[in-house]
Amino acid sequence: MVHSLFTPNRMKLHVWIFSLLLAINTAGHAQTAPNNDYIVALVNSEPITNAELENQIRQLMESRGPQSAPLPPAADLRAALLERMVVERAQLQLARETGLRIDPAAIDQAEANIAAQNQLDLGQLRANLERRGTTQAAFRKQLRDQLLINRLQEREVEGRIKISDAEVEAALAARKEAAKDPQNQEINLGHLFLALPENPSAAKVTEAQQQAEKILDRLKAGDSFESLVQQFSAAERSNAGQLGLRPAERYPPLFVNASQALAVGGVSQWVRSDAGLHLLKLLERRVNGLSDTQVQHHARHILLRLDASLTLEQATKQLAAVRERILSGATTFEAQARALSRDGSAAQGGDLGWAGPGLFVPEFEQVLARLREKEIAEPLVSRFGVHLIELLERRIVDLTPAQLGERERNLLRAKRADEAFEAWVRDVRGRAFVEIRDPG
Repeated sequence: MVHSLFTPNRMKLHVWIFSLLLAINTAGHAQTAPNNDYIVALVNSEPITNAELENQIRQLMESRGPQSAPLPPAADLRAALLERMVVERAQLQLARETGLRIDPAAIDQAEANIAAQNQLDLGQLRANLERRGTTQAAFRKQLRDQLLINRLQEREVEGRIKISDAEVEAALAARKEAAKDPQNQEINLGHLFLALPENPSAAKVTEAQQQAEKILDRLKAGDSFESLVQQFSAAERSNAGQLGLRPAERYPPLFVNASQALAVGGVSQWVRSDAGLHLLKLLERRVNGLSDTQVQHHARHILLRLDASLTLEQATKQLAAVRERILSGATTFEAQARALSRDGSAAQGGDLGWAGPGLFVPEFEQVLARLREKEIAEPLVSRFGVHLIELLERRIVDLTPAQLGERERNLLRAKRADEAFEAWVRDVRGRAFVEIRDPG
């Protein structure tokens, strides 16, 4: 199915930003059509030219890496890309006909975001575009068109989808029922193992059991499971003895049975196998790919915003120097955040409090996920400026009933939106007058 490769999907912000980053980083091609250009399609009397189609093909080819999936034959690829252009052109026309407009300030913000994503200031971005044959006006038109399509899709599809409380409750009940079946589960276990020899004597078993009881006593007294793994486990000790997130069926039945009744973070009783004694901690459980817990981060940061007086290079160097001073003990993170940071957290020494997934921009969250507690990252460039981030603590917490309900509502909305979007695209395409002239 060639066309399935290019079926238009709902354009979330990061998707169209990627397409524009691609446009920046590919080799430049003049936007003006050559003298022998010709029309390959009409959409409600508006032409799509061969030059436009060839530019789309070039961008796709130049973006491909060594791991990219094979492309269809050239003629099928050309037809699929042309169909995508037809559908996008029809959507743009509908957006304009229904009065949608994009404020120049929104285009300014999108342009600034893309510059930051490419670690460029606006002047460097525009110079780069000019060198590659794309004028600033052409680039801003791309931005405007993508924003316009995005806003149209939100209004026509996502804004009209309603999910009732009864549907959410039914989905929650179905997920709760599915959780009872280990076949629907993925689990991650921490493992503390006390080995026994083959055919152990009663004395050896008693000795292992006594050690096991002492370990349990220390656990009850407040020692962490992870530290006890490091001290006593005869199995893998790295990463706190984690066995890894995998389907329950890929764990020994003994382990699955011992952990079934545990809440996330809970520790089992000792269980005996032919190899020895096992103590298990349930680190994560997912049902049909979803977890009822979330990892939260407590972090602080220093943010320098870029403007005419502070370039990206200057901000990055400044925060790198600040990081070295903090690590050397010459100053504190809190003091530097109060003095330098340009956001609302400055008064709190940069403290951002506890935050779950989705609260920060993706590039910020990716850095947090990699950091160890008390570690300060190298300066990070985001759409807001340049950050210096320190991870203070990390924890796993249960989702509240309200959060679980909201997640189910969002899943139902996304599924329904995908179905509604495909139908809407077919309708928009069907109502447009389209004449394909492409001889290819």
